[in-house]
Amino acid sequence: MIRFLRKYGRHHRHVLATTLQQLARAPLASLMTVAAIGITLALPTGLYVVIDNLQRMSQGWDTGGQISLFMKRDAAESSIEKLAERVRRMRAVARVDYISRGQALAEFKQLSGFGEALNVLDRNPLPALLVVHPTPGQNPEALQALLRDLRGNDLVETAQLDVDWVRRLHALLALAERAVWSLGALLALAVLLTIGNTIRLAVLNRRDEIEVMKLMGGTDTFIRRPFLYAGVLHGLLGAAVTWVILAVTQLFLSGPIASLAASYGNELRVEGLSVAGSGVLLTAGALLGWLGSRLAVGRHLRAIEPS
Repeated sequence: MIRFLRKYGRHHRHVLATTLQQLARAPLASLMTVAAIGITLALPTGLYVVIDNLQRMSQGWDTGGQISLFMKRDAAESSIEKLAERVRRMRAVARVDYISRGQALAEFKQLSGFGEALNVLDRNPLPALLVVHPTPGQNPEALQALLRDLRGNDLVETAQLDVDWVRRLHALLALAERAVWSLGALLALAVLLTIGNTIRLAVLNRRDEIEVMKLMGGTDTFIRRPFLYAGVLHGLLGAAVTWVILAVTQLFLSGPIASLAASYGNELRVEGLSVAGSGVLLTAGALLGWLGSRLAVGRHLRAIEPS
């Protein structure tokens, strides 16, 4: 068994080395095919990286907005502070800001410009306010559930939450993600056709050699193996070109994006493909190469028979 495995491994190493030599004999054609695959895969992969960065950025935003709890005017300040403490301990809440009636009136005077007119009032008409900041990344349904829980408290007169822009953000990201998957499927088909056509031409160019091998008893599996290696190598190298394109693009754009974010007082760092994402990209390229060559070789080998 061990001898068989060693012999099998030596055979595959020999086939791989021979395939690499054949690719090196036609460097221009191989380079053009690999570049075409790399550029084709770069579009959906680049869009995936963009959406991944947008999702990561949105987690840093206050995507849940804020819930404003307007207290009843007769609510005692001690009761409101106890309610604020209970809300702070809720798992879905990041923090709670308490604005007393006096603070609300002072802020309103400063912002509205009606300070002198408000001074004639004999009592403060504004209620106390709890501003609840949900934890980032919650979907609109979870925010609505939190709103219902807070609204049911006896001290709360009115509770408000603006989640329309949160829904739009989630909907846009979901739509973009589906669009990327659809585009990726179409371009994966283009990669299959590119590799399949390349392998088809290789099979036709070696038609006489294949006929001789079949006359000598070579099986389809034996004859197919070098072409499968060629397809895998084309797909793998094409995925590597995609990775290089994305890395260069990230390096080219990271500086201007950081400068733009700094002008708005934010710190933004563009992330490229992760280690896991790079592994998926290379694996997908190799699988597409194997599948494209498998389909092309299987069809044309059956059509070639020694005369």
